[in-house]
Amino acid sequence: MAGPRVDDIYDQVKAMAVSFRLRPGDRLNEVALSKELGVSRTPLREALNRLVAERLFDFRPGQGFFCRPLDAQGVFDLFELRQIIEVAGVRAACSKASDKDLLLLRDELYATGIDITGLTVEEAVNRDEAFHLGVAALSGNAELLQTLTRINERIRYIRWISMSMDRLHRSKDEHKRVMQALLDRDADEAARTLGTHIAKRMDQVQEAVRKGISSIYMDGPDVISTRIIEEAQT
Repeated sequence: MAGPRVDDIYDQVKAMAVSFRLRPGDRLNEVALSKELGVSRTPLREALNRLVAERLFDFRPGQGFFCRPLDAQGVFDLFELRQIIEVAGVRAACSKASDKDLLLLRDELYATGIDITGLTVEEAVNRDEAFHLGVAALSGNAELLQTLTRINERIRYIRWISMSMDRLHRSKDEHKRVMQALLDRDADEAARTLGTHIAKRMDQVQEAVRKGISSIYMDGPDVISTRIIEEAQT
């Protein structure tokens, strides 16, 4: 069982991988990273192996660990899988969630996430993720929720890019319709609206990936994640 030190290293390296502070496709320099984190290579390797299992890193025998690639097809596949999982989850939530839990979702996660003006892109995406995970949790299926959580980690950087590009007013309207459909227990409407809300065309993914790679190599990923959302775009 991993100790607290390995858990801490795991959290730090995962944050670097999710945000692409470690550049996509690059071979990881374990010596340099262990010095940067102030840790030995044994717990670092244990943390990296956990992240390989979550597909945030690749391991090639005889070569070492590599940062995950950022390619349009892979990202598109993840968004498609996210759509399938969330649509199934919201259908289950419509039938399984208690009235009390639906009202808690509305008051605690939906209400706090509807106004993102003044937040950073990272904060806005965190709130959006919390709402979507809240809906998935009401499905009562722990495996579904865990799978969605892992997908979110792998697409979070692209979601930062998309949040800075999307029509946010439309996105908020779709959240309103999903929440109302849940309260009405209208599974068809909830699934239809959520599916449309999540769906990405390949050209949208390709544009986000291009912008993401440009930001990583020219400005650094923090430029995107710390951008302030001044007002909802129409």
